[in-house]
Amino acid sequence: MNWADFTAAEPDFAAAVERRFGAFRHHVLVTLRRDGSPRPSGLEVRFLGGELWLGMMPGSLKARDLLRDPRFALQANPGAGTAMAGGDVRIGGRAYEVGAGAAKAGYVKEVEPPEPFHLFRTELTEVVRTCVEDDRYLVVRVWKPGEPVRTLRRT
Repeated sequence: MNWADFTAAEPDFAAAVERRFGAFRHHVLVTLRRDGSPRPSGLEVRFLGGELWLGMMPGSLKARDLLRDPRFALQANPGAGTAMAGGDVRIGGRAYEVGAGAAKAGYVKEVEPPEPFHLFRTELTEVVRTCVEDDRYLVVRVWKPGEPVRTLRRT
């Protein structure tokens, strides 16, 4: 399922996640090294045309990781301090490189990234938002494709 599928299934949840990612420019992408250990890297993300896009420099370690193993985790920048307005948001999934063609040309026209670059479209396996509600509850919302959103509340 791509971003458009998630948005159609859970429009309010998707809007909250997009706002959280839109609050800051840089976020943390975690890919898998050849030995299976995690590699966290900074990254800018874009939500365009019903897709969550990951763009990166050619030959970067994170790009090479994704070309070898498409699994990723993406963590929204928490911002300064400890308030984490909008909650803590992360997305898990798989990323697949987009070659030359209409999708990449549309991205280039909209974003105007420095070229050359790798562009990956994503398929989501999980979206999670953790926040504090009413200054009393820790609320965790979890969405997975084909399942209803699970909401856990803890005091």
